[in-house]
Amino acid sequence: MKIEPYISQLLYRYQCVTVPGFGAFLTEFQSAQLDENAHSFYPPKKLISFNPFIKNNDGLLANHLAQAEKIAYEVAVNAIQNEVSSWKTKIQEFGHFSVKNIGEFTLNAEKNIVFVPADQINYLKESFGLSSFVSPSVKREAYKEAVETLEEKAPIAFTPEKRRSYKALKYAAIITVSLGLTGALGYKLYDNYLTQIEQQTLVVQSNVQKKINQKIQEATFFIENPLPAVTLTVPSEKMPYHVVAGAFRLESNAANAYESLLKLGFKAKRLPVNKHGLFPVLYGSYSSYAEAREAMKSIQRLDNKDAWLLIEEL
Repeated sequence: MKIEPYISQLLYRYQCVTVPGFGAFLTEFQSAQLDENAHSFYPPKKLISFNPFIKNNDGLLANHLAQAEKIAYEVAVNAIQNEVSSWKTKIQEFGHFSVKNIGEFTLNAEKNIVFVPADQINYLKESFGLSSFVSPSVKREAYKEAVETLEEKAPIAFTPEKRRSYKALKYAAIITVSLGLTGALGYKLYDNYLTQIEQQTLVVQSNVQKKINQKIQEATFFIENPLPAVTLTVPSEKMPYHVVAGAFRLESNAANAYESLLKLGFKAKRLPVNKHGLFPVLYGSYSSYAEAREAMKSIQRLDNKDAWLLIEEL
């Protein structure tokens, strides 16, 4: 029985889908991306990763398979084990195999499993119907350069002028001199008129500028005594409930445990040394007891049965 479709269905709803005996598929939100060089836009999505260390059966996949196929829970567990056995055989014999719509597994030189997620399906429900697209670049400058090149190469045609008779040139010279005298006299009158207009304009501009300066001084007077600043205090959410991974005598051991939890995808934290001289390392902190207790049960079932709950004094 193929279990790939059921894994895909669960990835739409959950951040962690464990395949018992094989590993867990984890999802992480990625915001929308814009590639300016490729003129491409990519919508928000879920990034899929694989953790081979989470192998315990949390019942999620088996229950979903049993309900979808209307079979007993034990039969669903056996079907998952058979499929996992087939996957392991393929990767040992061929060095690679694919899980449809999820990704491809290969073995590297150190015989470790390497997972490459598939990108044809977006498991983020909020991005349903959105797809990536490429916007063509604007070529306005290229067109402008092409036009300028054509203008430089365009030939300029000269049309030869026919010679006129001597009489026509003589009369034309007389008319030109007359028009020149009239134009010179008219230009002088027109120039005097423009000078008067410019002087009147300067007077009006000077008066307007004085009024503007007066308004600015009045406005400056009222601004000299500003209102007192208002300080807003936003209360921070208290998170007094902690799921503890362990408390270590050596700080270096605590640092190693903290880095390991971060690599596994937990929002790990470290607390200052306590009164017993121990360095606590947390899986995470929560604002309510119910939320912290639910997280602790899940962690005990999937990763560390010794995880415990620490409650700060309120």
